[in-house]
Amino acid sequence: MNTTFYLASGLCFLMGTLACNAAASSVSSATFPDPAIDAPLASAKGTQTVVVAGGCFWGLQTLFEHVKGVVGVKAGYSGGSAANAHYDIVSDGGSGHAESVRITYDPSQVSYGQLLKVFFAVAHDPTQLNRQGPDRGTQYRSAIFFADEEQKRIATAYVQQLNQAKVFPQPIVTQVTALQAFYEAEAYHQDYADTHPDEPYIVVNDLPKVKHLREQLPALYVEK
Repeated sequence: MNTTFYLASGLCFLMGTLACNAAASSVSSATFPDPAIDAPLASAKGTQTVVVAGGCFWGLQTLFEHVKGVVGVKAGYSGGSAANAHYDIVSDGGSGHAESVRITYDPSQVSYGQLLKVFFAVAHDPTQLNRQGPDRGTQYRSAIFFADEEQKRIATAYVQQLNQAKVFPQPIVTQVTALQAFYEAEAYHQDYADTHPDEPYIVVNDLPKVKHLREQLPALYVEK
């Protein structure tokens, strides 16, 4: 998301979005499977959270804000060894943190497994190691940070299911690891895609995620 990335995104925008979204397009034509192992919908309203990473958090945040049952999404940082995190130390990969989002959802409306389905189907390419689109580095890695043993069990089983079914042309490299901490990102990063919809980076890399959700998983899509 630095100047180099903006230039790369602008060039890609001029050339068309096909190359940047080639990996996603290769999966979009198939019916994406539901998790075989999932938590049942809760009998009463409430809130639970899930933390995931998969490239720039701008796109992840705006995408999950359009998912049924999601009541809030925060951009932030997870997965590093440092006792704190902010953009200056995360952006060069030195802190070990990944750009992440914390999704707060109503488990009576959407399940944990259905959120993971969105994560794998339209949020990013889980076969890319330490990169997404024009963004490179461990801070852009694919990861699921589980909060408890149930989340770990569902996430691990889903990765195995997708790999065994060869849903993607390459193996999934998503890390499934325990959540140690989540640090909210700076205010200027929150809802960035919504407040900067005309920036080339957003047009090329982030807005297509919302479009793919609406087209491919309409039962999980809601207008903001």
